[in-house]
Amino acid sequence: MLEGTQGTSLSLHHGFYPYVTSRATTAAACMAEAGIAARHVRHVVMVCRTYPIRVGDSVDGRTSGPMGQPITFQEIAGRSGVPLSELEGTEVGSVSGRPRRVAEFDWAQLRRSLLLNGPTDIALTFADYLGVDNRKAYRYEQLNDATLRFIEEIEKVCGVPVSMISTAFNDRNIIDRRMW
Repeated sequence: MLEGTQGTSLSLHHGFYPYVTSRATTAAACMAEAGIAARHVRHVVMVCRTYPIRVGDSVDGRTSGPMGQPITFQEIAGRSGVPLSELEGTEVGSVSGRPRRVAEFDWAQLRRSLLLNGPTDIALTFADYLGVDNRKAYRYEQLNDATLRFIEEIEKVCGVPVSMISTAFNDRNIIDRRMW
C-alpha cells in the first residue's frame, strides 16, 4: 500500500503555479517514485473531502491558492450542526497552525482529479460536515438522506464507488463498503 502526499491540485505538473508543492502528486507519480509499475496495482483509492480546504491567508496577504466557491466554517456549522468552536479547533494547518479556508464541494476539481488519477474507488471524508448525525452512522444506510444523495451523485459523476466514508474525525468512524 502506498499513500500519496498533498492533493492533485497541488501537483507540480498539474496544479496552479505558484500554488503547488515541489512534487508530482498523482497516483501514477506516487507509483513511479516507489518503483512500482502500474500493471501491478489493482486499486487506486482517491480521497475527497466533503468541503475542500486550503491553509488560510498568510501574514503578508498572499493566499495559499485558488478555491472554487469559498464559504465559512460558520456556514458549515449552521448546515451540519457541528459546533463552530469544534470546526475552528480542528481546521488549522498541520504545520503553520493558521486557520484553513474552506469552499463548497468542487465538481470540476473532482472530474479533473478523476482524469489524472484513474481511481477504482473513492474515500469520502468529513461526512459529519454534511450532518452531525452522521457521526452515529456505522453502516451506509444509517447516513442521513442528504449524505446518501451526495454520495450517489459522486458515484454517478465518477463511475466508481464511494467505498469508504469517514463519519467523524477519528479512526473508529469509517464505513467500509469495499467489495475487495
